[in-house]
Amino acid sequence: MDVSRQRSTASGDAEHGSGQAAERGPRARTKRLMLETATRLMQAGGTPSVSEVAEAAEVSRATAYRYFPSQAALVQAVVDEGLGPILTWQSTSADAERRVAELFDTAMPRIEAFEATFKAALKLSLDQWAQRQAGTLGGEPAFTRGHRIDLLQEAIAPLKGHLPPRDFKRLAQALSLIFGVEVLIVLKDIWGLDSRRTRSVAQWAASALVRAAVAESIDEGGGDGSGLVVE
Repeated sequence: MDVSRQRSTASGDAEHGSGQAAERGPRARTKRLMLETATRLMQAGGTPSVSEVAEAAEVSRATAYRYFPSQAALVQAVVDEGLGPILTWQSTSADAERRVAELFDTAMPRIEAFEATFKAALKLSLDQWAQRQAGTLGGEPAFTRGHRIDLLQEAIAPLKGHLPPRDFKRLAQALSLIFGVEVLIVLKDIWGLDSRRTRSVAQWAASALVRAAVAESIDEGGGDGSGLVVE
């Protein structure tokens, strides 16, 4: 991945946006202040409301809600800031396994750097699910997740046309199980692995899934795998 937005705080993306001109002026500074404040609170383990961020940033609630009309909108903005270069990932390789490895190499350090933020976002998603089940969510917009779908499908794009559509989708779904903050919860929090071992296991699992999908396709099709580049 060729990226240039690797920043450990949210401040860098005000000037290095994803394809959009940087916002300037008092409004942009206020929005940036709120994003930085929300990021700080989420990196500390919280899942702040718009009002809580407004109070911490010393911004009026009315102003805060003009920028972020709901907690879901605020958290989504902070998550996108945290994802940073992951969202602009690209690869020139024609090898699906290599592309997946490149994506993981770029994503895993960033996900670890913003681990608390992504866990807070996951908590909001789970809290909203529980409220929805109980019928208490009300009119609060849902916090949606799904960047990994597009990213993983892009990573295995060379296999499109070689794998049946159902198998292509299944591979992306299987890879999604080991991509994201959830893999840190399993490997670091439950298994107690350090960062190096966590990344190693995730990379190994991703490679195994790609190779298994290709091998299965060859076996079922009776071909020799020509056109399927997996090193």
